[in-house]
Amino acid sequence: MAAKWSLQEAKNKFSAVVEAARRKGPQTVTKRGQDAVVVVSAEDFERLRKLEEERKPSLAEFLLSGPRFDGEIERMEVKLRDVKF
Repeated sequence: MAAKWSLQEAKNKFSAVVEAARRKGPQTVTKRGQDAVVVVSAEDFERLRKLEEERKPSLAEFLLSGPRFDGEIERMEVKLRDVKF
């Protein structure tokens, strides 16, 4: 579980927040009692970025994962109107 710091405390002790992120793991900073951001080490960030990149599907995989259409396409009559330029 990440340690929690209020925004004011994190601002006043930023070096301690950074050091804790490097040694102990992610550090959560709250604003008005709500989680606002998480400070992580560069090593953790890079690991997470690589995981995200590995999970991205290719364009072909993305398109093939969409819904399938097995029916016939209904043809619609469209009436065009004259446009004067």
